[in-house]
Amino acid sequence: MMKAKTQTCGCCSLHVVIWSFGVAGVSLTNEGARAYNTGMNKTVRLRLSPEDAADEQKFRLLAAKAAGVDQQAINGIRTIRSSIDARRKDIIIDKEVELFVGQDMPSAFQKTIYQTVTNKKTAIIVGSGPAGLFAALRMLELGVRPVVLERGSDVEERKVEIARMCKTGRTNPESNFGFGEGGAGAFSDGKLFTRSDKRGDVGKVLSQFCQMGASEDILWEARPHIGSDKLPEIVKTMRNTILEHGGEVHFHEKATSLLMVGGKVTGVKTESGGEYHGPVVLACGHSARELYQYLEDNHFDLEVKGIAVGVRIEHPQNLIDSIQYHTKGKRGPCLPPADYSFVSQQAGRGVYSFCMCPGGVIVPSGTEDGHLVVNGMSSSFRSSRWANSGMVVEIRPEDLPQARYGGNLGMMHFLEALESRCWVAGGGKLVAPAQRMTDFLTGTLSKSLPDTSYYPGLASADLSLLLPPFLSKRLQWGLKEFGSKAKGFLTSEAVLMAPESRTSAPVRIIRDAQTMMQPNHPGCFPCGEGAGYAGGIVSSALDGVAVADAVSRYLAS
Repeated sequence: MMKAKTQTCGCCSLHVVIWSFGVAGVSLTNEGARAYNTGMNKTVRLRLSPEDAADEQKFRLLAAKAAGVDQQAINGIRTIRSSIDARRKDIIIDKEVELFVGQDMPSAFQKTIYQTVTNKKTAIIVGSGPAGLFAALRMLELGVRPVVLERGSDVEERKVEIARMCKTGRTNPESNFGFGEGGAGAFSDGKLFTRSDKRGDVGKVLSQFCQMGASEDILWEARPHIGSDKLPEIVKTMRNTILEHGGEVHFHEKATSLLMVGGKVTGVKTESGGEYHGPVVLACGHSARELYQYLEDNHFDLEVKGIAVGVRIEHPQNLIDSIQYHTKGKRGPCLPPADYSFVSQQAGRGVYSFCMCPGGVIVPSGTEDGHLVVNGMSSSFRSSRWANSGMVVEIRPEDLPQARYGGNLGMMHFLEALESRCWVAGGGKLVAPAQRMTDFLTGTLSKSLPDTSYYPGLASADLSLLLPPFLSKRLQWGLKEFGSKAKGFLTSEAVLMAPESRTSAPVRIIRDAQTMMQPNHPGCFPCGEGAGYAGGIVSSALDGVAVADAVSRYLAS
C-alpha cells in the first residue's frame, strides 16, 4: 500500500509530496531510503541532495544500495514520482523510482491503437485545440471519422505569423496566440498540471502525449510541462495521425453557422461557403466571441460564467530563486528555475497566481487589433532570465454593472471593454500598460520600467486606475499578503502588465450531463474550455475524450 500527503511550504511556494510505503501490512520506516519488491522489480524511495540527484552514477549507486541489489543486475531505473522539498535551507529531492532487476525495462506507457476510419460515420469538430484534437483521436479509437475545422493556420505557418505579429504590432484575427492549430495552449507554455483526476484517465492522456513525441518526464513530474518550443511538433504529429487513419483536418475554415433541421444540428457552414455534415463538436476555445454571439442570436442555451482577471507579473528569475531556495547567490546547476503558487481570499473573492512560467517570457495574446491581452509562456529549458505569472482576481457576474454588462454575454462584453481600454493606455501596436509592483500598491505612476521579456514593449500607466476598483483593490490586498509570506516578492524590480484576461471562457454553452448535447439542439456537443467545461490542456483533452464517447453513442443510436 502507498499513501501520499501533499504539503506546501510556509510561503505557499513549492509543492512538496511526502511518500510513505507499506507492503502486506509491513511498515517500512527507514528515513534514508525505503524499498519493497514487486515481482522482479523493486520500488525505492530516496531523499537526495540536488547534486546526488543530478549525478547519474551516484544516483544509480544510491538506488541500488537502498534496494539491496547489485548495480550490475539493474537493467533500468524509472522515476515514478519526483518533487523538491525546499522548506529548509538544505534542499532535498524526494524521488520514488522503480528498479528493473534481471529483466528489460518496458515502455513507461502503453500505446493507443487507432482504427482506420475512411468509410465510417463522420463527426465534425470545430477547433483544433486540445479538446478538439483529443476528441478526434478518441474518435479514431471508436471507429468514427473526425473532420476537424480550424479557423487559423497549421502550427508551422502559425509560428511565422506570431513572430510577424510581435514585430509589427498587428494581429491576424484568425491566426495568433489564441487561434490556430493547437489552440491557445500550443504557445502558452504547454503545462500539463491538472487536478482533474475525476474527469477521466489522466495517465492515458499523458501517455498519448508521449506517444506523439513528448518526453516521458511528463509521466512522473509533479508539474509536467512540455514547453512551447516542443509542443508544436507534437501537435503536428497528432494532426498526421488523424490524417493517416482516414480523418480530415482543414485549416482556414472558420465556422460561421450551424446547419439545422427542425432544431437538430446536422453540420457546419464555414466562411468560405463550405458545408460539412454530421453531428458537431464545438471545441472553439475561450476566445471565440463571434461564435458566442451567433449562438446567442440563434437562441442556443448559454449562461454567463464567472472568470478571473488581473495582471501578469514579471520578476528576475534569480530573485524568485533566492526566495524559494533560500540562497543569496545563484541557485546552482542542479536545481530547476524556481516557481511559486499563491492563493488568498480578499473581500469574498479569490486572489491567486495563475499559469506561473519560471524562466519564461510574456507574450501578446489578444485575437484582434484594438484589444490587448498578455499571457506567459516558456520553452522546455525555461532558460530566460525572467519569471512571470498571472495574478488574478475572481470575478462573478454580480460584480458587474448589470445595466451595461447584463445577460449571457455580459462578462464577454466586460472583457472586450477592459482589453480595449488597455490597448489605448499602451498606445497601440501591442504595447502593454505597465507599472512597477511597489508603485501599483501606492497608486504611483512609475517614472521608469525595468527590462522585460515582453517584445512589443511597455508604457507606464497607473494600473490601479486602469483596472476597475473591485479588481484593483483586491489585487493590491492580495499582493501585500503574498509579500508578507515571501520576503522579497514585493519589489520595485517586479513589473505588472495588464490585462491577464483570457484565463477561461466568459460563457458556458449549456449541455446535458448525460448526452453531452445542447438540451434543445440535439447533434450539438459543446466541448472543452471554450464551452465552459474545462480549464487547461489536460482537462480540455479529457473533456474531448468524454464528448467523443457521447458522439459515438449518438451515431450508434
